[in-house]
Parts: sequence; C-alpha cells; structure tokens
Amino acid sequence: MIAADNRPDGRIDPKGVDAGKAMEGFFAIMALWGASREEARRILGEPAERTFQRWRAGEVAAISRDTLSRVGYVAGIFKGLQIVYGDAAQADEWVRRPNRALGGQTPLERMAAGEIVDLAAVRQYVDALRAPWS
Repeated sequence: MIAADNRPDGRIDPKGVDAGKAMEGFFAIMALWGASREEARRILGEPAERTFQRWRAGEVAAISRDTLSRVGYVAGIFKGLQIVYGDAAQADEWVRRPNRALGGQTPLERMAAGEIVDLAAVRQYVDALRAPWS
C-alpha cells in the first residue's frame, strides 16, 4: 500500500512512501493484466533499463514523484475495475479488450503510450464507469 503524506496542494509527497511496496504492487498488477515487460516499462515512463531491472528484482531505494504518480494511476485503475466487475478475471481482462472510447486501442495499449496523460485518460474512463457504484 502506498502511504504518503498529502500536501496542501493535493499532490502526494513521496517522502515516507514505501517505494518497494509500491513497485511490488505495480508489478503484481502488470502480471495480472498480462502486460509485457516493455509495456510495463513504458507505463513507468521508460526508466533506464538497469533501473527497471532492479525494480523488477525488488531492489527499490526510492522512486520519483512522476513514477509514484504513474503507479498511483495504475493502482486506481485496478481498484476501479475491481469495483465495476464483480469477477476479478473479467476486471483484469478488460485492459486487453479494444475500446471505442479509447480510439479502438485496448486500455493497456493506451496506458503504455508512455505519457502520464494516457494513464489519466484511462483512469478517468474507469472512474466514469464506476460512478453508479460510488
């Protein structure tokens, strides 16, 4: 779980975040979604290859605010899908189905486009889906 101090401006302060747990959760979600290694790397903002390998191996000292935001978007998308779909397998399969609202891309393809706004777009879409259950 990501535990961070909230700032007055609404942003997350990465101090106090358990970066190892954040990355462990991220890679667990990527495995459930069947994301390729390259998709996972692009979702994280294309960190250096060596850094990515260390993170995958569980060697995480600290992560940037950008990386924390990306992991947070992924966690929010995952949680939202678990709320929308009563079946975990259906929720996890959703990211691999083409979606007209995303220009025919799968949500995973959109998230892996590399920009944080792509993650935000998928999160916004999932939040709209779950609105009736909120």
